[in-house]
Amino acid sequence: MIGSPQSASKNPVVRCSLSSPPYNADMPVIRIGTSGWSYRDWVGPFYPKGTRPSDYLRLYAEHFDIVEVDSTHYRTPLPSVVRGWAEKTPDDFRFALKMVRTVTHEKVLLDCQAECDEFLEAVGPLGPKLHSILLQFGYFNRSVLMGLEPFLERLGSFLEKFRPPCPVAVEIRNKGWLQPEFFDLLTRYHIAFAACDHAWMPPIDRVLAEHNVATGPFLFLRLIGDRKGMEQITSSWDRQVVDRSERLKSLAAALGRLPAGMEVAAFVNNHYAGHAPATCRQLGRLFPGR
Repeated sequence: MIGSPQSASKNPVVRCSLSSPPYNADMPVIRIGTSGWSYRDWVGPFYPKGTRPSDYLRLYAEHFDIVEVDSTHYRTPLPSVVRGWAEKTPDDFRFALKMVRTVTHEKVLLDCQAECDEFLEAVGPLGPKLHSILLQFGYFNRSVLMGLEPFLERLGSFLEKFRPPCPVAVEIRNKGWLQPEFFDLLTRYHIAFAACDHAWMPPIDRVLAEHNVATGPFLFLRLIGDRKGMEQITSSWDRQVVDRSERLKSLAAALGRLPAGMEVAAFVNNHYAGHAPATCRQLGRLFPGR
């Protein structure tokens, strides 16, 4: 339930390259990018042959205006590294960063003020280029959290104190927790819902149809796919090896029903179809005017 019948006829504006048409605030704005940019397999099919790793981000920003940074999940980046990201991208470029896993996976939001402060200080050099911070949680079994209610209590307590200089998004991997109470808490704190196309989770278009996902300033989408299954097919990321056409068409139709002015940040992982930049283009072409 993401739009009204009145908004269903509006065509979304897709910002997936610098050649996008002028943006209209009366329409949904869909920013499309990839999860990361530092892939040697992209040299040739996406980056020009001979491109050095130090030039990847600069060239990436010639095609997309947003990127999800997965590396920040594994360790808090050095401020000097973050400063380099900012210097290599244009003023309108944006970064969506995953919160360090110490907070979301190891401490699971408990006694993590020092880690949060360190993270926010490290990413400060991005300034206005910091689009959002994603709190991505893994699957919780009952030995960690007994159910949705204790998770929401813990998440609410954390959000009361967490004050980053950008919007926050939350992703969960317990599909049974996609309940009204979860979306109500996100709405209360104006937190973006992060929907993921993942082997463990229901299809995004079904989630959008069944739930009120307009909980925050934008909708965060992650096209992840089946990591284990994909790695049984390929070990390189230079081309698409799985046909996701029908799933992308269903997703595009669901996004086309978003209310006017709503922003969507959609990120494609290499594991979704084999080559994330090509999937971004494929998704962008599904919208009228592209």
